[in-house]
Amino acid sequence: MIDGSILIGRATRRSKESFHAYDPATGAVVGPAFGIASAADVADACALAADAAGPFGSLTPAVRADFLDAVAAAITDIGDVLIETAMAETGLPRARLEGERGRTTGQLQLFAAVVRQGDWLDATLDSALPDRVPPRPALRRMNLSLGPVAVFGASNFPLAFSVAGGDTASAFAAGCPVVVKGHSAHPGTGELVARAVQKAVADCGLPEGVFSYLPGKSHALGSALVADPRIKAVGFTGSRGGGLHLVEIARKRKEPIPVYAEMSSVNPVIILPGALADRGIELAGAFSSSLTLGAGQFCTNPGTIVAVDGPALDAFVGAAAAALADVEPATMLSAGIASAYADGVAALDRNAAVERASAERGAGHNRCVPALFETTAEAYARDASIGDEVFGSAAIVVRCRDIAEVAAVVAGMEGQLTATIHMDQRDMEMARPLVPLLSDKAGRLLVNGWPTGVEVTHAMVHGGPFPATSDSRSTSVGSLAIARFLRPMCFQNLPEDMLPPALQDSNPWHLSRRIDGELRAPAATLANA
Repeated sequence: MIDGSILIGRATRRSKESFHAYDPATGAVVGPAFGIASAADVADACALAADAAGPFGSLTPAVRADFLDAVAAAITDIGDVLIETAMAETGLPRARLEGERGRTTGQLQLFAAVVRQGDWLDATLDSALPDRVPPRPALRRMNLSLGPVAVFGASNFPLAFSVAGGDTASAFAAGCPVVVKGHSAHPGTGELVARAVQKAVADCGLPEGVFSYLPGKSHALGSALVADPRIKAVGFTGSRGGGLHLVEIARKRKEPIPVYAEMSSVNPVIILPGALADRGIELAGAFSSSLTLGAGQFCTNPGTIVAVDGPALDAFVGAAAAALADVEPATMLSAGIASAYADGVAALDRNAAVERASAERGAGHNRCVPALFETTAEAYARDASIGDEVFGSAAIVVRCRDIAEVAAVVAGMEGQLTATIHMDQRDMEMARPLVPLLSDKAGRLLVNGWPTGVEVTHAMVHGGPFPATSDSRSTSVGSLAIARFLRPMCFQNLPEDMLPPALQDSNPWHLSRRIDGELRAPAATLANA
C-alpha cells in the first residue's frame, strides 16, 4: 500500500507538508500526496539508527545474511505493483524495470553470500612472542561496522541505486543501519521498497532502527541528514553539484565523515585507426545503441569519442548521425532532467568551436532528442566546458591530428568511471601506452566493448578518480562496496572471553583467518596453527 508515509523504524508518520509524483511523459499527477520528512524526523531516525548500530553490527554473519535474503524476498513479494508504479513515475519501460528489480534482489543476495563467507571481516591473528626481545604482545585485528549510514536514492535507477540498492545492501552487509533519503521523482516506488525493508527488519527480529525512510524534495532534508552527528558515512549517486554539497557539509562537521559520491563522467571512448578503418560503420551503430540506451540516462553513457581525423572518422560520424536520426526520442526521467539536457545541448550548439553532426528535430514533452557534436582536440583542450557531461543522449567527437594528440586529449581529461579502447590486432602497439594513461583516469577500462552495463560481481569497480567520484579508493557496485562502511580495529592482549567471536581461538564463526601471516582454513585455531 502506498499512502505517502514517512517510515521511522517500525512506525509510519504523516506530514502536514507534502509533494506529488508526476508522470514524466504527460506531466499528470501520479499517486497520493507524499509527506515531507522534517528535521525532527531526521533526528528520530538517526537516534534509532544509533541505538541499533551496536546490536546490528555484532550479529553473526549467518543472521545478517539471512536478513539480506529476507529483504530480497520481500521486494520480490511486492509483485507487479512495484513495476507498474515505477513505470508511471519514471517513464521507463517494463522490461528495463523488471531487469532492474532482478539486479536489486540479486545484489542483495550477492552480499548475503559474501557475509556468510566472512572474508570481509579480514580476521587476522598475530600470536604473542614473550621470549622475543622486546616481547611482542598478542595482536588481533578485524573489520568493524562503521555505524549508521545515510543513503540518497538516485533518479536514474529507481530500484538498483535507490532505497534498497547497492549502497543500502552494502551498508547492511557491513552491519550498518541505514537511513534513506528517498528520491522525489519516484516516491511511490520508494515507499513500496521501504515497506518491504521495514517488513524484513521486523520478520528477522532486528532492532527497528536498522532502517528508516525519509521522503521529501528539499535540499534541507538531505543536508540535515548528513549533518546529524550520529551518521558515520554517506552513499550518494547524482550530480556533481549535489555530491560536492554533501561533501562540504560532511567536511565541516565536528566529526568529518566519508561521503561516497558518484557524480559525473563522460566515459571517453578511443577508437584507434585500424578498428576505425576496418569496422567504423559497425562501431557507429553500436555507439548509437549505447548512447541512447535509457535516453542516455546512465552514468556510464559514452559521451566522448576520441579518434584520429580522416575519411574513416568522417564515415563513422556520418553513420552514427544517421543511426541517431532513426532513434525515437525517449521520455526522460523527470522534467528537471529533461530541462538540464536541453540546456546542455543548447550550450554546445552556441559554442563556435563545436559543430553539430546530427540533425535537429522536435522532441515532445520531456523527450530526449539524441545529439552528436564534433570539435577539434585543440578546441577541446582550450575550452573545458566542451568536455562537460550532458546527462542524456548527447556526445561529442574529438578529432585529433595523430595518436600523440589522442594521448594528449586523454591526459587532459578529468577522472572518469570508465574508459574504452576500440582496437584491432594492428592497433596493439599503439594501444599499449594508452593503457596506463587511461588507468590513471578511470575506474574501469574496457577493450572492444561499450561502457553501459555494469555487472554486479566481485571484480567490478564502479568508481574512479575525482570528479567521477569523491573517493577513488572505493566502488559502489560489486562485493568490494562493503569496504566503504567498515573500519579496522586491533585488540591487544585481550582475554579470550572479551574478544569478538571472529578473533577467538575457538573460531566459533568458522572463518578463514590469517594467523601469524598464513591464511588458514576455518578448522585452524591459534593453538594448532
